Amino acid sequence: MVEITIRKRPRTEAVVTQHKFLKKTARGKVIKVLRERYLRDDVACGIQGCPVCDMPAEDVLPVAGDKEHPMFPNGHFILPDTNVFLSQMDLIESSLFTPPIILLQTVIEEVRHRSLPLYNRLKALTKMDDKRVWVFYNEYRSETAIVREEDETPNDRNDRGIRSATSWYSAHITLAHPPVRGRVSEKVPTIVLLTEDAANREKAERSGISAISVRNYVNKMKNATQLLDLLSATGTNELEPTRASSGGRAALYSDYLSTSTLLAGIKSGILHQGHFNANQYNYLEGSVSVAAFDKSVLLVGRENMNRAVDGDVVVVEIFDEKEWRASTNEVVDQDATLKNDDAEASGDDGEELDTNSLVDEESKLVRNGAKTVGTERQPTGRIVGIIKRNWRAYVCHIDSTSLSTATSTSLALQTVFATPVSRLLPRIRLRTRQAPILLGQKILVTIDRWDAHSRYPEGHFVRALGKAETKEAEQESLLLEFDVPYRPFGKAILDCLPKEGDQWVVPLKQDVSKEWRDREDLRELIICSIDPPNCQDIDDALHARQLPNGNIEAGVHIADVSHFVLPDNPMDSEAASRGTTVYLVDKRIDMLPSLLGTNLCSLRPFVERLAFSAIWEMTPTAEIVNVRFTKSVIASKAAFTYAEAQTRKDDPNLNDPLTQSIRLLNTLALKLKEKRMAAGALNLASPEVKIHLDSSESSEPIDVEQKELHETNSLVEEFMLLANISVARKIQDTFPQTAVLRRHLPPPKANFEKLQDILQKRKGMTLDVSSSGTLAASLDKCVDPAEPAFNTLVRIMATRCMLSAEYFCSGSVGRETFGHYGLASPIYTHFTSPIRRYADVLAHRQLAASIGYTPLHATLHSKSHVERILDVVNRRHRMAQMAGRASVEFYVGLALKGRGEREKKDGQGHVRESAFVIRTFRNGLGVFVSKLGIEGLVMFKRDTQFDPDNYTITVPGAGGDVHIAVFDKIVVDIEVEKDKNTQRGKINMTLVEPVDSRAL
Repeated sequence: MVEITIRKRPRTEAVVTQHKFLKKTARGKVIKVLRERYLRDDVACGIQGCPVCDMPAEDVLPVAGDKEHPMFPNGHFILPDTNVFLSQMDLIESSLFTPPIILLQTVIEEVRHRSLPLYNRLKALTKMDDKRVWVFYNEYRSETAIVREEDETPNDRNDRGIRSATSWYSAHITLAHPPVRGRVSEKVPTIVLLTEDAANREKAERSGISAISVRNYVNKMKNATQLLDLLSATGTNELEPTRASSGGRAALYSDYLSTSTLLAGIKSGILHQGHFNANQYNYLEGSVSVAAFDKSVLLVGRENMNRAVDGDVVVVEIFDEKEWRASTNEVVDQDATLKNDDAEASGDDGEELDTNSLVDEESKLVRNGAKTVGTERQPTGRIVGIIKRNWRAYVCHIDSTSLSTATSTSLALQTVFATPVSRLLPRIRLRTRQAPILLGQKILVTIDRWDAHSRYPEGHFVRALGKAETKEAEQESLLLEFDVPYRPFGKAILDCLPKEGDQWVVPLKQDVSKEWRDREDLRELIICSIDPPNCQDIDDALHARQLPNGNIEAGVHIADVSHFVLPDNPMDSEAASRGTTVYLVDKRIDMLPSLLGTNLCSLRPFVERLAFSAIWEMTPTAEIVNVRFTKSVIASKAAFTYAEAQTRKDDPNLNDPLTQSIRLLNTLALKLKEKRMAAGALNLASPEVKIHLDSSESSEPIDVEQKELHETNSLVEEFMLLANISVARKIQDTFPQTAVLRRHLPPPKANFEKLQDILQKRKGMTLDVSSSGTLAASLDKCVDPAEPAFNTLVRIMATRCMLSAEYFCSGSVGRETFGHYGLASPIYTHFTSPIRRYADVLAHRQLAASIGYTPLHATLHSKSHVERILDVVNRRHRMAQMAGRASVEFYVGLALKGRGEREKKDGQGHVRESAFVIRTFRNGLGVFVSKLGIEGLVMFKRDTQFDPDNYTITVPGAGGDVHIAVFDKIVVDIEVEKDKNTQRGKINMTLVEPVDSRAL
C-alpha cells in the first residue's frame, strides 16, 4: 500500500502564503477575500544550462546573456520594471532592441491592471520569434515572494518585489556558471534592472543591484540613433503632466480637475461627460455630445478644448446660457494658419513672444467667428478634465518647414512638427535625429503627453512606413490609421485548420462521419450564388422552386463556418479580435485564413459544401407559411455576378430550371420589398463608386464611375434581410438573455433640424421625421424634375443624420429598443456572412443550439462575455467601414491625378465635373461630386456676403453679384496636388460656373 504523508502548513507561513483583501461588489457590499498562494522552489530561471533549474529544451535565455552592450562586456540580461512597459513599449517591441528580457509576473499583473491594450501587446511580445523573453513567476517562488508591509503602498510593494527578484537572479546566476578546478573563473553576466523610477534606482543601487534608466541604457547601444527616437517624451504620462521646468511661464491651458471632483460633478449634474469630436473644417472648434442636451456642446478656441484629442472621453463645464452661440461658418485650416510656427519655440522651453503672436492670431479668428449670426445657437462650454485618452500611434508626415536651416541635412537632435494624415488631429512635436531621412516618408508617431505650457502634444517616432504616395506605404498607413489588424495568421491559428488542407472534401454520405450527422442532403437542389464581380469568399447561395400545393419554397444557404471555427480555440480568438474582413480597393484583410474564407467555406459552384440553411414555404404573395433551419450539404450549380443574373432573368429565350429559380426569387423579392417599404423601411443612399484598375496585377487606377445597381442586387438583399430577421426571432426565443442581435436606434429629431431647415428654405420641401415611415414618405417627395440626382443627394444627407447600427446582447437592453429603425423591423441580427463577420459566427452557434444540433458553448451563456465580444466587433466594424472609404478616396485621388495628367497632355486642362453645393461657409463652399463620390472645398480668398440663415453666399461676378446656395448645381475643376511641406495629397476644387473662383 502506498504511504501517504499529510503535511500541515505551519501557521507562521500564513502571512506569506495567504492574500487578504477587501472587495466591493456591484451592489455596494464590501466582502473580505482570502486567497491561498502555494509557494514552490522549482520555478525555473530560464537561463540555458542552469544546473539548478529543470529547464525545457526550448524558449530559454542564452547562458551568457547579451555581450554587445559596452557597459556590460561580460554579458547581461535586462529585467524591466512596470513603467518601462507602460511608457516605452515601442522601444521594447523594436526589432533593433534585442537583449534577453526577464519578465516578472509582478510586472505583467501591474501592466494588466494599468492598461489592457499594453497588456495585450506585452503578451504578444512574449510570443515574438525575434525576441528572447522569459516569464518568471516570482510571486510563486519561495525565495522571491513577498508580502505587503504595513503602511506600504501597492506601488512600493511591487517595486520591492521587483528588486527582490533582481537580487535573487543576481545570486542565482552564479550557479549557472560554477567554478571549475584548474580553469580561470568564468565571467558572470549582470542582471540589469531597467527602470524609469529614480527612487527605485537609488534603492536598488543601495542594495547592490545594477540599475539604469532606459535612456542611459539605449545611449550606449550600437543602434542608438534609431532607438533613441523610439523613446517616449520624458516625464509622466498622467492626465495632468504639468512640468516644474516651465520656468514660471503662464500656462496656455487650465489645469484639469481631480478625478474625484470630476466624478462628483458628473453625478450632481454640474459637469457632463462625453466624447470629444474635432471639427474637420475649423481646427479651433470642437464639440461634445452629452445626454443632458439635444444639441452637442460647442467648444470654441484652444483654451476651451483644453488639450483634448479627437475621440477622448472628456468632462465639460457648460457656460451660462447668454454665452451660447452658433458654430462658426468659416473654414480655418490648421496647416495654413500655423505654417510659420516654430517647433522649437512651441513647447515648454519656447519663446513666449512667438507663442503670444500665434495666440493673438487664433484669438482674432475666434472673435470673428463669434460674430456669426443665426438661429442655431447651441450650448457652449469648456473641458475641465479627461476621463480616458484616445491616444494611439498616428500616421504622420514631417513638416519640412519645421526643420531648422542649420540642421536640415544633419542627423543632430532637433524638434520638428509631425503633421497627422487625419485633419482632425493637432500637430505633434517630435524630437528626432532622423528628420532629414524621414522627409517625404509616412511615419508612425505616438503621443506621449500634452503639458499645460505647450501649444502642441509631444510624441515620439515609432517607425517609417515608406515613401509617401507609394501604394505599399499608403496601404499600410491606412490600415494603421484605422487600427486594422493585418498581421499574418500564426502557427497556432493555422494548426486549427483541417489537416487535409485544400484537399479537404465533404466525405461520402455512406461513411459514418461527423460532417453528415443530422444534416440534410440538398445537393440535388438548383442552388446558385449571386455576388459582385471577382468575389472569392462566397458566403451565401439561394434557391426557389414551385411546390405541388401552389406555394413556393425559397431557401438561403449560408457557409457553415462554425463547423470549422470551433469555440475558444486560437482561430476563434483571432477571428473575435479581428471582428470583420476589411475590403480595400485592391486588397482584402481576411478575418479567417484564406483556406477557409476563399476555399473550404466558400460556396463555390460544382463542389459540395457544408451549409446552414434557412428554408421558407411562402405563398405567391410572399406570405410566410413556415420556416425551418437545418444544417445541410449543398452543391451550387452556378456562381453569377449581379449583371449576369440580371441578364439571365431578362432573357426571354431562357427557361431552364436555374433561370426559373432566379425569376421566382425575384418575384418574391419584389413583394418582400414592397411590404418592407409599406412598413416604413427607409431607402437611404451612400456615395458608391467603382474604381477601374489597369489590370489585376498592376492595380493602377485608370478611371472612376458610379456603381450600377441591378434588380438582382435587391433580390439578394431582400432574402438576406429575411434570413437575418428569421434567425433573430429564433435565437431570441431560445436565448432571451444572450442572443446576438443588431439594432438601429431612431435618430434624435435634433439631428435632422438643419436638413429640414435647408430643404424648407431652399426647396420649399418638408421632411417629416416623426417615424421611419413618415421619413421614407417625405424622402420620396424630395424630387426635382430638372435634376434627377437631387433625390439621391437628399438621401445621402439624410443618411448622415442617422445613428450607426450596432450589435448588442439581448439581455443587456430593454425589449423596446431591439428594433431596426432603417429596416422597420422589430428584431434583427446578422447571420448571412460568417466568412467575413464574427457576429454572424456567434449567431450560427446560437442557431445550431436552438435547433438542437450542438449544445451552446458556455461563453455564449455569459451575458458579460457576449457584451465584451460585441464591443470589440462594433469597433472593428466601424473602423473597417472607414478604412474602406479611405481606400476608395485614395484610389479616386490617384485616378483623378492620372486623368488630369492625360487631359493636360491632350490640351484639355483640369478634370471638370458637375457638383452640388452641400454647405456654405463665410469663405467657401462645401461641394459633392456625385459622379466621383467625393467631397471637397472651394475656397474664396476675398470677402464675400454670407447669409447663414438662408445658406447663401454672394460673390462678385462679371455681370454683377452671383448668389450661390445649398443644393445649387455648379461646375468645378478638380486637381490633386501634394502639399510641399507635409507631403499630403490633397484634392483642390476650383469653381468654374456660375463664376470663376480663381478671381476671388
